[in-house]
Amino acid sequence: MRERGDLAVLHEPFMYHHYLAGGARVFPGFEPEPGHPVSYADIRAMILAAAADGPVFFKDMAYYVGDELPGDAGFAAQMSHAFLVRDPVAAAVSYVKRDPGFACYELGHEAQYRLYQALVGLGHAPLVMTADQLRADPEGVFRRYWAHCGLDFAAHAFAWDRTVPEGWRSVAAWHGDVLASGAIRAAASNDAAGKLAALGAPYVDYADYHLPYYEKMRRIAEVRAELG
Repeated sequence: MRERGDLAVLHEPFMYHHYLAGGARVFPGFEPEPGHPVSYADIRAMILAAAADGPVFFKDMAYYVGDELPGDAGFAAQMSHAFLVRDPVAAAVSYVKRDPGFACYELGHEAQYRLYQALVGLGHAPLVMTADQLRADPEGVFRRYWAHCGLDFAAHAFAWDRTVPEGWRSVAAWHGDVLASGAIRAAASNDAAGKLAALGAPYVDYADYHLPYYEKMRRIAEVRAELG
């Protein structure tokens, strides 16, 4: 989204609320940027201030705002909503490389499903996409996503350099592979299930717990893709 050049982009702004104000264990490699707001209300105000000058894109984990956003209908109404979901087996294998001590809820699928349902209850129709769809057809998925947001297609926005973007410095250690890739790549052929089984507990249990929520969201994504 940053490569479009026509949006203000904020990287996981509510991460600060969850990890610094919410009392959660801070994950390895998180280096908070000085002066970044921490409370939900102050981060909300920061986003709205940025939006006064033009459209803003931001992504967050659903559990960062799962307790607050469903009760903040006014804020929810000022944005479009979309969910990107990834197979919990692959997600767990990836996550443990960065943070072996991550908690079950941080895999995120349950929070995604519950926030999706809450937004539907508020009258929204969030777009749901899977990581597999994105890797298989980046341009097609982004065409649908940008249309969902009311944005024009931007053919130039599918490649980037290794420069750490503004806003990523706090979590740069987590995104080295993304920066190095230069583009969205097809998934490498690897035995994620075998790797997860070798890791054992608690990671297998984490993936099993989140699988039903992922499957619900995956089915929604597939139906939406068929509808175009």
